[in-house]
Amino acid sequence: MTKLTPEQAAAKVMVALDKPDRSAALQLAEQLQGTGCWAKVGMELFYAAGQDIVRELKARGFRVFLDLKMHDIPNTVRGGARSIAKLGVDMFNVHAAGGAAMMRAAVQGVQDALDAGETATKPLIIGVTQLTSTNLTTLNEEIGIPGTVEEAVLRYARLTKEAGLDGVVASPLEVGAIKAACGASFLTVTPGIRPKGADVGDQQRITTPSDAVKGGTDYLVIGRPITGAADPAAALQTILKEMSSSYDDR
Repeated sequence: MTKLTPEQAAAKVMVALDKPDRSAALQLAEQLQGTGCWAKVGMELFYAAGQDIVRELKARGFRVFLDLKMHDIPNTVRGGARSIAKLGVDMFNVHAAGGAAMMRAAVQGVQDALDAGETATKPLIIGVTQLTSTNLTTLNEEIGIPGTVEEAVLRYARLTKEAGLDGVVASPLEVGAIKAACGASFLTVTPGIRPKGADVGDQQRITTPSDAVKGGTDYLVIGRPITGAADPAAALQTILKEMSSSYDDR
């Protein structure tokens, strides 16, 4: 069991820049610049600021996770993945619910960009299993999937691996089961991280940063506990200290 250094802890944190415009996002990014954390660009920011926000964050030294959760017919996802790859992002995601053919199309879209010389780097591609806001009632009665949430997550995780993706988005509570089913090198990206005493908001399946690290997750997506703080940089440092006091079991 190896204790995480602050630098290793920072490299696991993806800060969700869920801001309504470019100015607010870059103001937040400037406070976090140089810490070693990732920047996660989701739908709210990307739809407001467009592709340039990715380029601006990359220019500031951030690794970027583009969180648009593509879910469409395979041909459309292939084209979308090619466009995303050209942006130079480090990671993006698709919905595993779109099926194996759709996920394989995302892989091919990235390869199209590489073959055409439109990008020199290959981004990680991960599949969304079940949102951390999904509980058993939502899964069974609204989405219409029988069984437990963990069973549904594991089904999608196995499908994602078979389709050739690098990992999944899942709750930190499901990391151990995913690693057991898909292997230690299969990446887990985990939202639903809440420091002790933080408001859980609309999240259902959550844990603390310390417990997420002990559980073996690769990346922790953290939004409001950092971005909603009076001093986001200080909030991040507090979380990194908590993570550094934990152990990475891998």
